[in-house]
Amino acid sequence: MPRRNRPGRGRSGAAERPDAGTVSGWARSESAPDGDWLVRTVPGSQAAKTYRCPGCDHEIRPGVPHLVVWPADETGGVADRRHWHRPCWEARARRRPNRRW
Repeated sequence: MPRRNRPGRGRSGAAERPDAGTVSGWARSESAPDGDWLVRTVPGSQAAKTYRCPGCDHEIRPGVPHLVVWPADETGGVADRRHWHRPCWEARARRRPNRRW
């Protein structure tokens, strides 16, 4: 008889679900002339919403890999997170944010 790949009785499913930080990757710290930042890579498979990149003012569509960046100091919170295209983040020192109102 074939083996069944089912969790055993009495085990909770929460222990089998990966932590959100594990799925999306932990943030790494970066220091630059514009400050200290925490940077997290978001793979395309985890990108579910549309965001606007502050570097180029273009949309980051669902399914597109990108970065989430926020200040590394205590004042940086959820409201301070920004979603960037990787090339825009890497070029931020060479150009200013481009917001069209």
